[in-house]
Amino acid sequence: MLTPAIFLDRDGVINQDKGYVSQIDDFEFIDGSIEAMLLLKQHGYLLIVITNQSGIARGYYSEEEFMTLTEWMDWSLADRGVDLDGIYFCPHHPEKGIGEYKQDCTCRKPNTGMLESAAKELEIDFANSYLVGDKLSDIEAGQKAQLKANYLVSTGKVVCEKGALQADVVFKDLLSAAKFIVNG
Repeated sequence: MLTPAIFLDRDGVINQDKGYVSQIDDFEFIDGSIEAMLLLKQHGYLLIVITNQSGIARGYYSEEEFMTLTEWMDWSLADRGVDLDGIYFCPHHPEKGIGEYKQDCTCRKPNTGMLESAAKELEIDFANSYLVGDKLSDIEAGQKAQLKANYLVSTGKVVCEKGALQADVVFKDLLSAAKFIVNG
């Protein structure tokens, strides 16, 4: 049986986007984001983080540093009652990547590789799933995957006009989006 999911971008949706966040000391949950994830879990949604991490590709931090921070984030959320069902990341960049990380891949949003991997591994029902992001590439990935709806939040990158037009709805934050999702 397929299960609906909420696909969440990380920086700017779950945590403050301070530019290439890679250290625990720089990671700060956005107000209401934990409450939002709890609400979504209580309503039966899988929670999947999908995040482009071009800082790895650019050599700003290593995959190991990213994984250390990710493990800390995952445990911090679990300690607050939020169990993430999956965390997927893209370490590539087609122009600014260094070495093996310089590639035009299928996982970097707006491509759908991370969503497709999650769907295969977790048996996700795309037709009843949502994406919440803070930029156009997030929305485009959700649209390509034919998710039920794709939402922007204004807690991250400045919402561009094209993103606002392509998003199903623009919310002030993840908590507002979560309340909208669960209340239909």
